[in-house]
Amino acid sequence: MNAPGKLETASATKRFQAKRDAILAAAADAINEQSAKGMTFADVARRVGLNTTSVTYYFKRKEDLAAAAFEQTLDRLEAMLDDAAREPTPEARVARYLNVNMERLARIRRGEERDFAILSDLRAMEDPIKRELLDRWRGVFRKTRTLWGPAASRAETDLHGARAHVLLENTFWLTAWLPRYEVDEYPRVEARLMDVFRTGIAAPGEAWTPHMLDLEHDEPEPGREAFLLAATRLINELGYRGASVQKIASELNVTKGSFYHHLDAKDDLVIACYKRSFDIIADAQRLAEAAGGTHWEQLESTIATLLDYQFSERGPLLRTTALSGLPPQVRSTMIDRSNRIARRFAGLLSDGIAQGSIRAIDPLVASQTLMALQNAAFDMRKWASTMARDKAVAYYASTIAFGLFDDRVLAG
Repeated sequence: MNAPGKLETASATKRFQAKRDAILAAAADAINEQSAKGMTFADVARRVGLNTTSVTYYFKRKEDLAAAAFEQTLDRLEAMLDDAAREPTPEARVARYLNVNMERLARIRRGEERDFAILSDLRAMEDPIKRELLDRWRGVFRKTRTLWGPAASRAETDLHGARAHVLLENTFWLTAWLPRYEVDEYPRVEARLMDVFRTGIAAPGEAWTPHMLDLEHDEPEPGREAFLLAATRLINELGYRGASVQKIASELNVTKGSFYHHLDAKDDLVIACYKRSFDIIADAQRLAEAAGGTHWEQLESTIATLLDYQFSERGPLLRTTALSGLPPQVRSTMIDRSNRIARRFAGLLSDGIAQGSIRAIDPLVASQTLMALQNAAFDMRKWASTMARDKAVAYYASTIAFGLFDDRVLAG
C-alpha cells in the first residue's frame, strides 16, 4: 500500500498541474486576443478565478508566463508533426497534419478543448527567452520540412522549405476564416483544402509564366510612404505592442514629434499600414484584370507581383498577425477589408473555373490559401535572398499554383 504521505503528495502535484494548465490556457486566450505584450497577470487571474498573487505563485514574471504558453504551443505542434510523420508518403503526412489540425479546431469550436497561443508575438519577447523560443520554432519548421522526405539537392531543400512554410501558415490562418463554417462542415472544408494542397489551382497544362505588374504610384505626402514602410517592417518583426513609437522613430532616425506629425496615435499608424498593404493587394488585382489574358494568367501575375514585392526592399505588406493588438472595432474593420480582397480572389477563381484555365476547386477555400500565401511571404525574405528573385517567387508560388507535391518548378 502507498503511504498516506505519498498519496497526499501525488494529489497535491495533480492539483498544482491542473491549476498551472488552467493558467496557461487563460494566458493563451489573453495572448490571442491582446498579444503577449498586452496580456496582464490581472486579466489572466480573472479568467481563472484567482487573484494576481496566486498566479505569481506559478509564474514569477509575465514574461515567464508568456514563454510557457509559447512553449506549450511548440510542444503541441511537434506532437502533431510526429503524428503526421508516421504516415508512409509525403501526401499522406500532409493530409494527416491537416486532419489533426482540423479535428483540434472542431474540438475547440465545440468547447471540448482550449486553443493554444498563436506564435505571432514570439519575436517581441526579450532575450534570452526570445532566442530559445526562436530556436525551437526553427526546429518545428525543419520537422515540417521533413514531411516531404530527404532532399536530393539544394534546390529540393529550398522547395521543401517553401512547402513547409506555406503548410504551417495555412493551418495558422484557419482560425481567421474557418469560423464562417458550421462545425459539421469541417470535414468537407478539410477535403477541399487538401485538394488545393494536393494538386494546386492551375488547370492541367497551364505553366508558370507571370507578367510582373507595375505597382508604382505617386506619393500624396512626401516621406509618408517611407514612414509607413518602416513601421510595417517593425510591426511585422515585433508585433503591434512590441513596435513602440520610439522604436519606429529611431528606425527612421527622426524624433517622436515627427511621428505625431504623420499620425495622431499608434492605432492610427497600424490602420494606415493596413490600408497601405490592402491597397497594394487590391491594386495588383485591378492591374492584372486590366492587363487581360486568361483568368489563370491574371491570377499568376497577381501572385508573382505580390510575392516579388514581399521579397524586395519595397516590401513588406503588414502581416495580419498585428490584428491581435488592435481594439475590437478596428480589428473587425480590417478583417472586413481582408475578406473583401479574398472574395475578389474567389471571384477570379470562379471565372477561371468556368473558363477552364483553373481547376474545379472550391474558390472560397482556395482564396484563403492565396491570402495566407502572400501574407506569410514576409517571413521568407532571408530564404528568398539566397537565390534569384524570380526563382524564389516561382518556388514559393508553386505550392498553391501546382500543389505541394509537384516538382515541375525544379526543372525551370
